[in-house]
Amino acid sequence: MGPDLDSLLACFPDEPSMDVELVSSVPEPYSSLLAHNHHMTVALERHHGSPVEVSVLKSGVDGDVYHRRIELLLRGTRTVVLFGLVRIHLSLVPDEARREILEECKPLGRVLIERNVMRRVEHTALLRFPARTVDLERFALAGPQMMYGRLAYLYCNDQPAIELLEVVRP
Repeated sequence: MGPDLDSLLACFPDEPSMDVELVSSVPEPYSSLLAHNHHMTVALERHHGSPVEVSVLKSGVDGDVYHRRIELLLRGTRTVVLFGLVRIHLSLVPDEARREILEECKPLGRVLIERNVMRRVEHTALLRFPARTVDLERFALAGPQMMYGRLAYLYCNDQPAIELLEVVRP
């Protein structure tokens, strides 16, 4: 069992609902980008041959829980390669990494790698859904198509500290 998509979406009431289908596999190149237990930051940089940077579209803190809606872009461009919803249980993240995450200047994976946080990535579900209007705009797509993503946990020191929805560029 992984993160609950509806509860992640509930953190962002203005995010349109998603008519998702859980799937056991996805076609390439999505499989290489989604069906693994590694940081998405690293997978995207390897795939695109370029570093990525984060754009935090919206964020908030509710007690010990920090959530943010993000895009990862190829460095120096406006090309969005990932859309994500992130929920972080701050008490489970070491202080230095927590501070840097809250600064919202670097991709989450990069912060955890650079801070050498003991972590494990577990992708729990692969998703397929028709592109919504917001996805067409976000990824600058010409027309309707299928989108692919994943739900995942990031464990910090063996605790499920971070819940993720990650949708990659078609």
